[in-house]
Amino acid sequence: MGKKSKRMSKHVPSQRQLRVGEELRHLLAQIFDRGELNHPDLVNVTITVSEVRVSPDLSNASIFITRLGGGEQKVLIEAAQSAAPFIRHQLAKRAHLRRVPNLKFEHDTSFDYAMHIDNLLESIDKEGDI
Repeated sequence: MGKKSKRMSKHVPSQRQLRVGEELRHLLAQIFDRGELNHPDLVNVTITVSEVRVSPDLSNASIFITRLGGGEQKVLIEAAQSAAPFIRHQLAKRAHLRRVPNLKFEHDTSFDYAMHIDNLLESIDKEGDI
């Protein structure tokens, strides 16, 4: 029974991971909202930080972002990743952590998925099946 519960705990984030992830999400949102980044692909761009997943040892963080209003997501991810050292430095000043995790930016596909589901529901509604 010990092995099974240990295996399951790998998939469920701890309270500490969730707390650190949420703190980082709020701080990242502030950094993006205040326009503190001087990268040309990030200036005057509204970025949503939807989730931050922190590794169990708190050494890595996956940050899920998307550009509001659409646009080339690949350029956004590349720009954010190139600005990661500056962002990490800003987080180090503001976060209540001993060590700021390494940052990896990823495209958040949940908005795209939600739009896809809405379109499917609309098409069903138009057919009169509901």
